Amino acid sequence: MSILITGVAGFVGCNLAEQFIANGHTVFGVDNFCRGQIENLVKVINHPCFCFSEIDMSDLEKYRAAFNKFHAQDPITEVWHMAANSDIPAGVYDANVDLRDTFMTTFNTLQLMKAAKVPVITFASSSAIYGDLGEEPLVENVGPLLPISNYGAMKLASEAIISAAAESYLERAFIFRFPNVIGIPATHGVMLDFVRKLAATPDRLDVLGDGTQQKGYLHVEELIHAMTFIRENALDKVAVFNIGAGDEGVTVNFIAEQTVRECSPGAYINYGKGNKGWVGDVPRFIYSVEKLKSLGWKPTLGSADAVRRAVKQIVTQEASQG
Repeated sequence: MSILITGVAGFVGCNLAEQFIANGHTVFGVDNFCRGQIENLVKVINHPCFCFSEIDMSDLEKYRAAFNKFHAQDPITEVWHMAANSDIPAGVYDANVDLRDTFMTTFNTLQLMKAAKVPVITFASSSAIYGDLGEEPLVENVGPLLPISNYGAMKLASEAIISAAAESYLERAFIFRFPNVIGIPATHGVMLDFVRKLAATPDRLDVLGDGTQQKGYLHVEELIHAMTFIRENALDKVAVFNIGAGDEGVTVNFIAEQTVRECSPGAYINYGKGNKGWVGDVPRFIYSVEKLKSLGWKPTLGSADAVRRAVKQIVTQEASQG
């Protein structure tokens, strides 16, 4: 297969590229480096089965030129659309960020797929599309969906336009609703934030919110496995799946303590007020993965072990860069 990965230099995209190339596929990648880094592609950038273009996907004509060049070289058989703005507070501050980097990248990708007759899309959606449902389990068919961040709203809008495209011209669409995904190469997120804060002030860690925020966490290596498993085994034309650890998750307090233990034992943890770290933050949710389990997949790491592993990896990553 020849696969286009959008956001290929990002956290999930670069891991996908490595996996697909290891499996013998040709990978075309695009990224605008708003979050991704060229260093994340070090394992694949010179591989004969990988071709990369730095492109702003919201610029349709430039994106079209890169897409058509790839397609002429080796016809693209499917698109793995990972590109998005992953900085929720940035989208709250300026809604144009999510419109441009999350929704328009999806809209433009579909336009190009239609013209080139590329039949399959897999899409990185998010638990943020559900909004804040409190203690109600987040199952794939719950509704109404009322996201509380621009990020979640644009992910939901992207799901909707993909659904419409599947009715019109796509053969298959896979919508993966991500949990909090952790691991390396870390480009953002609470663990990287904590590690960098402790590097700057080893005796003190300031935490946004009171630390009671509780969520499930999944290691990126398991996320990659889950996505490829769904792609191979799901039968629905539009296959929508939550992906997660399937447990109650861990608190921000637990993550802070694990990071302090690894980085700066004895540092004082200074908590803020309230159970939200920022506007648009969902402080607690129960993420159902029963549909994925019934398909035959479950993770090997729970949230706590995934956090422990990721913290160690991120500490090593930052030490190697600093």
